Amino acid sequence: MSTRPNVVISSLDADRLESLLDSLPEQAFPGKAELEDELARADIVDPKDVPETVVSMNSTVRFRVESSSEEFNLTLVYPKDMDSSGEKISILAPVGSALLGLSRGDQIEWPKPGGGLLRVRIEEIIYQPERAGEYHR
Repeated sequence: MSTRPNVVISSLDADRLESLLDSLPEQAFPGKAELEDELARADIVDPKDVPETVVSMNSTVRFRVESSSEEFNLTLVYPKDMDSSGEKISILAPVGSALLGLSRGDQIEWPKPGGGLLRVRIEEIIYQPERAGEYHR
């Protein structure tokens, strides 16, 4: 994949993610540099202007990992909101970082810990806080 899809992130999510990343040690998790790069290239918009087809923080997303054809329905969350339900994925997980800001139908290749690439495709945004009118969650 030669080009990365456009990324749209709400100003609220961008501010919170930058604070989170600033609070972590340099080698805190694999993919930190890639997440920082995504934030740097993102189109940052007011929460009310996030398109309803875009994955934002706290969105529930149906996505496919192309290499395995596995499909998942997970909610993208901050590390503090992780639990043992198996229904959430942290923004600090490689696939979690890859999901942020993508639109339905987008694909992205993302580095895997230990080498190689994951190709992730967004199938559906099941729930998005902004679409539900929740702008300050």
